[in-house]
Amino acid sequence: MEEEKAANDGYTQDGTVDLRGNPILRSKRGRWTACSFIVVYEVFERMAYYGISSNLFIYLTNRLHEGTVKSANNVTNWVGTIWMTPILGAYVADALLGRYWTFVIASAIYLSGMTLLTLAVSIHPLKPSPCSDPSGVTCSKATTLQLAVYFGALYTLTVGTGGTKPNISTIGADQFDEFDPKEKVHKLSFFNWWMFSIFFGTLFANTVLVYIQDNVGWTLGYGLPTLGLAISISIFLAGTPFYRHKLPTGSPFTRMAKVIVAAMRKWNVPVPADPKELYELDLAEYSKKGKYRIDSTPSLRFLNKASVKTGSSSPWMLCSVTQVEETKQMLRMIPILVATFIPSTMVAQINTLFIKQGTTLNRNVGNFKIPPASLAGFVTISMLVSVVLYDRYFVKVLQRLTKNPRGITLLQRMGIGMLIHVVIMVVASLTERHRIQVAKDNGLVASGKQVPLSIFILLPQFILMGTADAFLEVAKLEFFYDQAPENMKSLGTSYAMTTLGIGNFISSFLLSTVSRITKGEDGHGEWIKNNLNASHLDYYYAFLAILNVLNFFFFLVVVKFYVYKAEISDSMRVIEEELVASVH
Repeated sequence: MEEEKAANDGYTQDGTVDLRGNPILRSKRGRWTACSFIVVYEVFERMAYYGISSNLFIYLTNRLHEGTVKSANNVTNWVGTIWMTPILGAYVADALLGRYWTFVIASAIYLSGMTLLTLAVSIHPLKPSPCSDPSGVTCSKATTLQLAVYFGALYTLTVGTGGTKPNISTIGADQFDEFDPKEKVHKLSFFNWWMFSIFFGTLFANTVLVYIQDNVGWTLGYGLPTLGLAISISIFLAGTPFYRHKLPTGSPFTRMAKVIVAAMRKWNVPVPADPKELYELDLAEYSKKGKYRIDSTPSLRFLNKASVKTGSSSPWMLCSVTQVEETKQMLRMIPILVATFIPSTMVAQINTLFIKQGTTLNRNVGNFKIPPASLAGFVTISMLVSVVLYDRYFVKVLQRLTKNPRGITLLQRMGIGMLIHVVIMVVASLTERHRIQVAKDNGLVASGKQVPLSIFILLPQFILMGTADAFLEVAKLEFFYDQAPENMKSLGTSYAMTTLGIGNFISSFLLSTVSRITKGEDGHGEWIKNNLNASHLDYYYAFLAILNVLNFFFFLVVVKFYVYKAEISDSMRVIEEELVASVH
């Protein structure tokens, strides 16, 4: 009992310090006390982000009077940038400022962007003049000033989220000591609460905020998430005395670049048969810094040349075996990363074309009118329900069949998600084909007026998207975090964010290209017009379904050649125990 008390009152062993760089007592900082501030922050931050992104397409079409393709591309380009900037934020945190100060500075930028965005939809010189024409044809276009302020504010948000997104979850994970068995188990619980906070904030934005924006006004609809973000930043700052911090350890990109350059510079140097002859630091060096040493592996053998001793001790000529293996692990995941680009392109349809479809349908339920963007809430609900069913029942059944503590491997789980994406686009294509036929039967093609079908015919594609996320998105995040080296977890997590960013950019490219190719001289065959009743969005969805099929076969090929990293800690054992406990 006394030994346990001494351990609890001792200093953390994972290298965490206070803001001044001093070692800290485990009992004084971190753990759930610190994480409570971080989890509450995330609820409000997700509410702010999705309060803007969920209904952005509607604002661009209804208020800025942009066309379908242009609006969709502006949304996906912005969202793509949102998911790409975290790479820069992670670099600044790891190499220069540390996670805490990078987060604080980025939060100020984030809040300024939200404030400017609220002003852009509230003040008359900055917001477009109201227009009663539902088609937008006779409406006056937004001025250069209005566009500059609105899009300037949007892209200010990308800078802010670039510094907050990759660091806030990692700051939360830093509050638990990897070298303490009890705290390590609590870290897994933290991620559960983290996901719950994201779900809660997202659901609130997709329902309440979207309704306010459509029915009350954009000023209040943007003002509330801005206020929420200001409150969340204040909550985070209030928790400062309780946080543990990790010092910047240098950019993982630089560490990887050194390995590649060193290996290329020693192109003709033979690799010794005995791995023990390669350069490596003493085990004490790693344990002193709270890090792990990794043994040499035969995969990507060329990179082992970076550890061959040739007399030069330059970091660009000689790298440790651990550094080489870290680089190998990050490079091995790149083909898997590429295979997730197309599914991420499908996710981009939720806040663009799916919503556009919703605007053409009957949205009345009694006296209540459903905002088209609120259907995205069903993605969140479906994902939450699917994750619970997966963990409680699906895993339990598969454990008995496969003897795998996870039920199925992470890559198998991702593969199931990819197959569901094929089904989603087939269902979306058939649904859209039916909608177009009803529009023809009712003589609504030329006018583009509302089709006499309930908006709920779109529910299957939204619900299936949430189910696909429960398999693919959750497994993707866990895979890139789990397979990344212990010292490069932030970079591994950024892989999962990068794929969403690239997926959105691919969506912009495909939509623009298909629209241009199908337009023709008379414009009659164009697949995506502002008037969806006269379009062939069903063809576009069928094209995306075929793209998903081809991508799935590519995924099967890269999975066949993927080599899982060797376990260097007891993290897998802890995860196995948690998974087993969760199904009993």
